[in-house]
Amino acid sequence: MADDQELDLVQISPEAKPPVCKVIDYKKFLYEYKKKQKELKSKASKVVVKEIRFGPNTDDHDFNFKLKHAMNFLTDGAKVKAFVFFKGRTILFKEKGELLLLKFAQDLEEYAKVEQLPKQEGRRMIMMLSPLASGQKKSKK
Repeated sequence: MADDQELDLVQISPEAKPPVCKVIDYKKFLYEYKKKQKELKSKASKVVVKEIRFGPNTDDHDFNFKLKHAMNFLTDGAKVKAFVFFKGRTILFKEKGELLLLKFAQDLEEYAKVEQLPKQEGRRMIMMLSPLASGQKKSKK
């Protein structure tokens, strides 16, 4: 039948009993399949991760400045990767870095939830924050 209509016989579902086949134009079928896949891919939400870097001796003004940036990133729906970078001998101040990240998480409590607590990876201490869903925003008291 496929040869008579100058089309292709395509096996759609080989696991079905009996196997399902269709008489169609295979190139057109591939074109439409790729088009659907591309459309699904474009609709998928992309996760944006913004990084904020601190030093172990970051001052209050710099801390507040970066805190406001993080609030903006979280309200836009991006995840925030906050890290303290230890350079040279500052690796001795690991406790300071951890306290800084925990204070950062506490100040962002109404905007984000902590996805990963501060963890040392080489010269960096990293913490991940993800935005709260819009309905979950905590109110200031």
